[in-house]
This record gives sequence, C-alpha cells and structure tokens, in this order.
Amino acid sequence: MEKRFAIAMDVGGSHITSAIVDLSEMKVFEESLFKVSFDSNLPTAEVMDFWENAIRTLLEKSEVGKLSGIALAVPGPFDYDDGTCWIKDQDKYENFYGLNIKDLLRERFDFDLDFPIVFENDATSFGKGEVYKNMENLPKNVMAITLGTGLGACFIENGKIVSTGTTVPTNGEIWDLPYKNGIAEDAVSLRGLLSNYQNLTGIQANNGLELYILAINGDKKALEAFHLFGEDLAEIVLPWLKSFNANMLVIGGKIANAGDLFLNSFREKAKQSGIEIELILSTNNETTALLGAASLLYKA
Repeated sequence: MEKRFAIAMDVGGSHITSAIVDLSEMKVFEESLFKVSFDSNLPTAEVMDFWENAIRTLLEKSEVGKLSGIALAVPGPFDYDDGTCWIKDQDKYENFYGLNIKDLLRERFDFDLDFPIVFENDATSFGKGEVYKNMENLPKNVMAITLGTGLGACFIENGKIVSTGTTVPTNGEIWDLPYKNGIAEDAVSLRGLLSNYQNLTGIQANNGLELYILAINGDKKALEAFHLFGEDLAEIVLPWLKSFNANMLVIGGKIANAGDLFLNSFREKAKQSGIEIELILSTNNETTALLGAASLLYKA
C-alpha cells in the first residue's frame, strides 16, 4: 500500500506545534516535531508568516514528496467544516475573526482547490489522538476529558466523534451541565480545585502548582481538596460513561499530572456505582492532538 503523509498542526494562542504524520500507520514522526512561539494578536499577515515557516520547515526537513493534506487542531469558536475562525474577545487571534484559514493557507502555497485542509477542535483532537495511538482502541467506545482551566470532553465510537443522540450530552459537552449550585466546570476545573481548598481553609492558593506542592508534602486540607475534586469528577462523568456504554476513559490536561491525588476517590465512586472502566491518564499531550487532527485524513 502506498504511504500517505500529512502535516498536522496544533494551534494555540501563543504557539503552534507541528509535525509530519504517517497516515498509513497513524504515527507522528517525532523527529519532525517543530514548535514556535509567537503573539497570535499580531496582524494576520505576521501570524501567517509563522504558520508558513512551520509548514515549509517541515517540508524541507522531511523526505516527504507529496502530501495528502494538512490537518489543524484549533480552539473554538470555529467553523470546522468551512475553516472560518470565529474567535473573539479571548485574547488570541483577535485579527482572524471571520477569516477563512483555508483561503489564508492557499494564498501562501500553490495547493489545488481539492487539496485537503481539515480542522478539528483541539480538545476533540486530544481524545481522538489517544484512541489512534493504539489502533486496537478503534472499536471501543471512548470518553475523553481534559482537566485544566476548563473542562473539555468528547465521545468517540469506532474512531468517530459522537455529539448527538440520547447517549451523550448536548453537543457532546459536559462543561455546562448543571451541577450543585452551578455548572460542572465550576467544580471540575482549576478554579474548582482552588475553591475546594479555600472552602476548607479560608486560604486562597495562588495557583494549582502551589496546591499540588502542599498536597504532595502531606498537607491534609490540600489532599482533601483533591479528594473532593475526584468525587465531583465521578459524579459528573459516571452517568455518561454508563449512558455511552464506554469501554475506556481518557483523562488529560494539566490537572491530569496530579492524577495520583484525585483518582483514588474517583475509582471508589466508580466501584460503588458498579462501573468498571479502562482508565488512561495522559500526561504527554504534545503529539496527541496532532494525531487526533490527522485522523480526519485517515483511511482504513
């Protein structure tokens, strides 16, 4: 079978990470990994200079003659089918509002109109990337969540995103689900974790790292804050694991690095609910989103 290759890009507010992906085996060539930091609020042309340089650098470094497409993991709001950016008032890509990224790339390269340029949500790309890391995961029902400043989620069946139907929440999102006196993201995010500690002690920790250091040094209230975080996570996630008949739960995001501090309480809640689940903790997201975005170009 003829080898197929693509360029995948993970587009952040202050950086892009890009690499060549072997679409035949769904593998990222880590030696091709290229990262660059920049201010995404610069004028559009200047930002696109960084993007163009990243793509040309990859083409020059690699021995790939013909590309089968470019896949980008991009934060929302964004029209992922059309390629139009609708990011506004988020202190990133302020000059890209209403612009079509496909057109901007075609202005820089002599791509044919039928050359695939595809887009995927960044949180969704993470989830799909974790599935495609091991092709044995493709037949599974997978729920993936990202824990950080926000609460991201996606549901994957046979390698495809499921965002409609009765087995998943509206649009496949859980961040805005009603929970306690607010929404899920109020409890299961960095602010929720810090709020737990403040409620227990009356002290406002400066950031997640400070709280993590307190916990690993044995601070009982910090440990309890993480314990409560795991219980809240379980209360929010378990009903959807059951509804979706999930075989696997993938947890990523910066808070995943502290998994040892909150997963015991999560597992205990799962056990009490009679739910057995394969749990994957992803603490290396660098190439995962690239693989997930590139999965849009994968042909079994």
